[in-house]
Amino acid sequence: MDENHDSAACKRVDDGITRVFQLLGKRWSGPIVAVLVGQPAYFADLRRAIPGISERMLSDRLAELGAAGLVLREVDEGPPLRVSYRLTEAGAALEPALRELAQWAKAHLPDVSQCTEAALDRPRRTPA
Repeated sequence: MDENHDSAACKRVDDGITRVFQLLGKRWSGPIVAVLVGQPAYFADLRRAIPGISERMLSDRLAELGAAGLVLREVDEGPPLRVSYRLTEAGAALEPALRELAQWAKAHLPDVSQCTEAALDRPRRTPA
């Protein structure tokens, strides 16, 4: 351990930022909330709207978002019995932040498809 290290000089991460990213930083949580910003959705519609997510992962993330007070689960008695999800007032309040993050990503993060195309266009290295 460095004896010259001044622990008071270390910058601490804001507790609010830590809590936000512990919840929304989990894979799939942000996209789920983003889909629900527009309107409530049935489970199957959420699954179709988020390519690559498994039913189990979607179910787990919805339960976590529900426990955090961001998403409400509503059962439509039917027939057929259907379950829909919608944002709570707290969840809906994330819309401005999500919109800002989306704009930031468009301006500062490379488009994944462009990266993939660029990687395919690069000549391959041959082993020496």
